[in-house]
Amino acid sequence: MMWIRGEAIMSRNLLNLKPGESGKVKHIDAGKNATRRLYEIGLCTGAPVKVVKNDIGPVIVSLVGNKIALGRGLAMKVRVETDT
Repeated sequence: MMWIRGEAIMSRNLLNLKPGESGKVKHIDAGKNATRRLYEIGLCTGAPVKVVKNDIGPVIVSLVGNKIALGRGLAMKVRVETDT
């Protein structure tokens, strides 16, 4: 469980999702520059994401039909509320 602005949210980071699982981005717990970069590529709060690959190497997610590769450290900082 995670607390954001006084609200309890059940969420997981992108590293904990298996290929095929999807959800919505709830929070990005990264530095200012990394957060800005993720927002620029469309990975912002409320964005629907689906994990395509998550084994070794970067995590590949589908975001509005585009595939984006995120390093494992950065993927760990993206909190997602899952659909299932």
